[in-house]
Amino acid sequence: MPRGECVIAAPESPADGGLPAVELRGITKRFPGVVANHDIDITVRRGTVHALIGENGAGKSTLMKILYGMQKPDEGTITVDGDSVVFGSPADAIARGIGMVHQHFMLADNLTVQENIVLGAEKLHGIGAAARREIMRISDAYGLNARPDVLVEEIGVADRQRVEILKVLYRGAHTLILDEPTAVLVPHEVDALFANLRELKAEGLTVLFISHKLGEVLSVADEITVIRRGTTVASVVPGNTTPRQLAELMVGSELPVPETRESTVTDVPLLTVAGLCLSGTDAEGVVREVLADIDFTIHKGEVLGIAGVEGNGQSELVEAIMGMRTPDEGRIELDGTDISRAPTRRRRESGIGYIPEDRHRHGLLLTAPLWENRMLGHITQRPNSRGPWLTAKDARRDTERIVSEYDVRTPGIDVTAASLSGGNQQKLIVGREMSHHPKVLVAAHPTRGVDVGAQAQIWDQIRHARREGLAVLLISADLDELIGLSDSLRVMYRGRLVTDADPATVTPEELGTAMTGATGGQKGDAA
Repeated sequence: MPRGECVIAAPESPADGGLPAVELRGITKRFPGVVANHDIDITVRRGTVHALIGENGAGKSTLMKILYGMQKPDEGTITVDGDSVVFGSPADAIARGIGMVHQHFMLADNLTVQENIVLGAEKLHGIGAAARREIMRISDAYGLNARPDVLVEEIGVADRQRVEILKVLYRGAHTLILDEPTAVLVPHEVDALFANLRELKAEGLTVLFISHKLGEVLSVADEITVIRRGTTVASVVPGNTTPRQLAELMVGSELPVPETRESTVTDVPLLTVAGLCLSGTDAEGVVREVLADIDFTIHKGEVLGIAGVEGNGQSELVEAIMGMRTPDEGRIELDGTDISRAPTRRRRESGIGYIPEDRHRHGLLLTAPLWENRMLGHITQRPNSRGPWLTAKDARRDTERIVSEYDVRTPGIDVTAASLSGGNQQKLIVGREMSHHPKVLVAAHPTRGVDVGAQAQIWDQIRHARREGLAVLLISADLDELIGLSDSLRVMYRGRLVTDADPATVTPEELGTAMTGATGGQKGDAA
């Protein structure tokens, strides 16, 4: 057992003396070549927040999909409010008051927020004014800031998360499964969400909370279950443990001591953005300013972090740099060469690596095997090709290396990307991009959805490459990540870079405040 292992705490009886909300006994689920869950036991008390933690690929999401009726266990039993149940579909789970907010959103981009929420639940309040009133009642009660008439394709990741939560509450769930619900939230939004969860708990609702952010788990959970390699290894109460002890329970060994900060910044510019302006059309068809006068330079060996509440232009900035959007004005230079009008393929071949914000939409072909996904974005480069010829044998061999070096949990490289957990998908993408030794890495949320062990590994890979001269543009909702990795920090607000911050001195709370525009909004202000 790892040093500092937590004492296992026996679950208490429900506060009202009644039956547990959910009991899972002996749950086992097998897939070809892998056992996702093995003999898992969990008791979730009614009116509590119960956290479920574990490494990527430990089986957390599979277990919750079983509870939500998306998959059937090969062995074991499920009990809800004292009744033994067999769920054949999510509709069965919803009928028993269980709702799930998935890590990867299940929304129709071409529908409005209201249409997404009522889709499949039209019989509850219709599709018109009554439905809208109920949506706004829930939104106001829990601070979810719903905009019912906006198309989902027009809103950012954080707003999409809130729509998913609204969908569950709208259907009357009294047991909520939240899979990484805070991944895209800034500190004050996390605090607001946790306050809402405590209100739900006080009203007798139950929350199953999956997260890799162990500090958050300790602050909000009443009980924590740790899963390692598909089986339960401990149940603990927050007051008896620390984030490091939880992390060591997850990985089954001691974690390395973090390295001290060292400067590797040179005076050699690798990525320069000057006077970048971009306009776009909003949901009402009005042309508006998306990016305005964006100026920055990233030098060899430097990580520039950009903080901001989702939807303030970060995604559009990344897409402009990658050639996915054409700016109205401005200049983008890579190592002294103007690439402002170059196609995305040329930018990639010239030395820009790319970790996308949404790995499913821009980073992977979910139905393709891992070795084909290894080639994405680098089809003209070795080991994927030689001249005009693809070299599948070399690509397969290098995929095996990435799987080993980045600890991608998979039965083999011929399985589809969709079969991997979200964190393992992310590790595959990071491994692919780092393998081509880019001059500049554009990294949007590089550790979103990965566990603490994988996060530390990805951070180490970025730090090592930075020492070798890599320049990194880092976009992240994880403020600890931004502060810990960045050599310099900028805050983006309403499409402008408004504030500079010193990573050596700024706190997450100060950075979060700056992201809301509360610091005066002038470039150069200290956060």
